[in-house]
Amino acid sequence: MKNEIVIDTKIRFGKPVIRGTRITVEEVLGMLAGGMDFPTIEKEYGLKKNQILAVIQYVSGWVKGEV
Repeated sequence: MKNEIVIDTKIRFGKPVIRGTRITVEEVLGMLAGGMDFPTIEKEYGLKKNQILAVIQYVSGWVKGEV
């Protein structure tokens, strides 16, 4: 799942995004914090469950100091 999150200075000013999209980790976290569930995010943004889980895993690693 770690390969799902990429950082490229040419995409969204180097913010971490989901590979193949311009959707940032920050945006997905905002969706989840705002109460959106996985099926809604998948439907409205065209993401897959594993991509959403990759965001959570990425942030968890960042908090632990692994990223």
